[in-house]
Amino acid sequence: PKPARTRWLHDAFGNSITVVAFDGQPAAELVFESSFKAEHFPAEPGQIEIEPYASIYPFHYSFDEVPDLARTVERHYPDPERRVDQWARNFLGDAGTCPTMPMLTTMNEAIKAQFQYARREEVGTQTPLQTLEQGSGSCRDFALLMMEAVRSLGFAARFVSGYLYDEQLIGAESGVVGGGATHAWVQVFLPGAGWVEFDPTNALVGGRNLIRVAVARDAAQA
Repeated sequence: PKPARTRWLHDAFGNSITVVAFDGQPAAELVFESSFKAEHFPAEPGQIEIEPYASIYPFHYSFDEVPDLARTVERHYPDPERRVDQWARNFLGDAGTCPTMPMLTTMNEAIKAQFQYARREEVGTQTPLQTLEQGSGSCRDFALLMMEAVRSLGFAARFVSGYLYDEQLIGAESGVVGGGATHAWVQVFLPGAGWVEFDPTNALVGGRNLIRVAVARDAAQA
């Protein structure tokens, strides 16, 4: 539809937002065409360096970090029977302490292995409890489950919306789930490494195939 008014702004998380307002009569079709060139600096899993004090779980964020991370550590979804907590603590072992990065990587891989991927077109995200009960979900459901699971262990986590880029899509079938479409994953804040990307749908770590568009405290905000 023409004409259209376009304006840009930044939300509370610093994401770029475009607002398009349409005037005149309704049109038969609305098409958005977007192209961009991304300069990407992903971290390979073996290159993610964590501060020594945070390399073993449990640990505490520094005094300076806590005020800025507080809302991303808080649980956002009811879990009266602590089922998400119990599922998350399965990855700690009997001692309740373990190397931080291997534990998060194992959880990331377990979601891919234990849950069935089901693409959903409807609006909204399943709660973490729904995903646990059903044993299936979309990428945004898996991201939300891992986000709340690591928060139950005291980690700061954010929901990420973006694209899954797969070079195999060029003239071939995709080698990853959700390639070529909008995608969702989670970031976990690790001292010394910053916000580290975890994609539980494909068990990816470090963001090699992930093109981030927006980050938010909760899925609904993305």
